[in-house]
Amino acid sequence: MAALGLIAALVLGRVELVALAAPFAFLLVLGLGRDGDPDVQARFSLDRDRALEGDVVTATITLSASGPVERLDVYLALPPGLEPVETPNPVALRVDGHERRHELRIRCGRWGGYLLGEVVLRASTGFFVYERTAQPGEPLKVYPRAELLNELLAPLETQAFAGNQVARTKGTGIEFADIRAFTHGDPVRRVNWRASARRGELLVNESHPERNTDVIVFLDTFTEAARGSLEGTLELAVRAAASLAAQYLERRDRVGLISFGGVLNWLLPGSGAVQRLRIVDALLDTEIVLNYAWKGIDVIPARTLPPKALVVALTPLLDERAVTTLLDLRGRGFDLAVVEVSPVPFTPSAKGAAEELAHRLWLLRREELRAQYRRAGVPIVEWREGAPLAAAFEEVRTWRRYARQARA
Repeated sequence: MAALGLIAALVLGRVELVALAAPFAFLLVLGLGRDGDPDVQARFSLDRDRALEGDVVTATITLSASGPVERLDVYLALPPGLEPVETPNPVALRVDGHERRHELRIRCGRWGGYLLGEVVLRASTGFFVYERTAQPGEPLKVYPRAELLNELLAPLETQAFAGNQVARTKGTGIEFADIRAFTHGDPVRRVNWRASARRGELLVNESHPERNTDVIVFLDTFTEAARGSLEGTLELAVRAAASLAAQYLERRDRVGLISFGGVLNWLLPGSGAVQRLRIVDALLDTEIVLNYAWKGIDVIPARTLPPKALVVALTPLLDERAVTTLLDLRGRGFDLAVVEVSPVPFTPSAKGAAEELAHRLWLLRREELRAQYRRAGVPIVEWREGAPLAAAFEEVRTWRRYARQARA
């Protein structure tokens, strides 16, 4: 208004217009003199630092300023996989010179490790706009939800410690195994009096002992097929690994983890709730690291693969090094089962005759790889996006039963 009044006075040559614009010019000078940086500060905190997929966590942003701020725009930068719930982001607030708390509910849509706290502040004081960014500093770990499996894979051989897995050997246990003749040293409570009365000699019951299992989850991280940044074979493999680890640990088994790719990570077998947290934390750090150096089975420490361990491999079968490593494991006598996390749903559709032919040859190559594993006595099943994990493991269990009957 002051500028319009002064310009009109110059153009029209009327002094009255200058007098009309003078109050607006006075207010402008007064406002510029009183305007200044309100020094807005923000502190960020979370109600918890661990959550499951689908959970909602509450983030609290505590705002303070050296003076009143009529309009303060607050924006919390959220990485992909997290999204605000019921609360707008960004939001406009008013700060009256004292601390004000703003709560934002965040839905955890995808597993992963996140670093939150990057808050962008924009304060409007009338004539100026001041922007400031608070750096992130609060970690949030989102664990994948475990998928329920009706029945787990049974190992060919169990370990020596007590557990919930019925061993094939005979000893002291609950499950009935056989009847044999009484020998010196057998406890009287094991005598089968009915069978002894029919046979006319003392017979005792034999049972299958309950033992634990050493399970190694082998995660192939050499490469992946993905659709966007949140969906791919690695996403499915990590979910399956978390489900397997959780349910084997609930059964009092010992579980270890090998992340085999451009960078080798391993976790020695263990049991209990602490081991479950260790495995999940290791899975959150899983990523694809490109490395063209040859890494064979020799680089894996010997203690990582205990004798008689059941190795469950989760792999897309896209890298020749992982394929060779698994065959080496089988050659060293380990009990191996392979779940192929199929990359086929994540490949683009073929366009043209040449691409169609290349796609068919690629599918034939993958079928030849599966046949190579089966010839080595390794059960392998293709698991695709959208199919339940329990169905894939039921196929593996069926194959193992058939293979044992064929060898008999």
